[in-house]
Amino acid sequence: MQYRYKTQGTCSQEIMIEVENGIVKGTQFLGGCNGNLQGIGRLVEGMPMEEVVRRLSGVQCGMKGTSCPDQLARALTAIIEKEKNN
Repeated sequence: MQYRYKTQGTCSQEIMIEVENGIVKGTQFLGGCNGNLQGIGRLVEGMPMEEVVRRLSGVQCGMKGTSCPDQLARALTAIIEKEKNN
């Protein structure tokens, strides 16, 4: 299933995430640091959503209080909650 998440407080504006059976199959960031975000996407591909959240939650970019990796963790947390309620 594909999800879209509007980011807040980062250079990227949106994350498109493909998830299948709790596993991240792919990510695509709109905006942000293209090379770094492609690298993050490749690293998390094939990883359980919960593991991505555990590893990336709380990563900060400067004084922003969040980052693109943290926003990915927040997006996955929202997906996990949504799937629990269905």
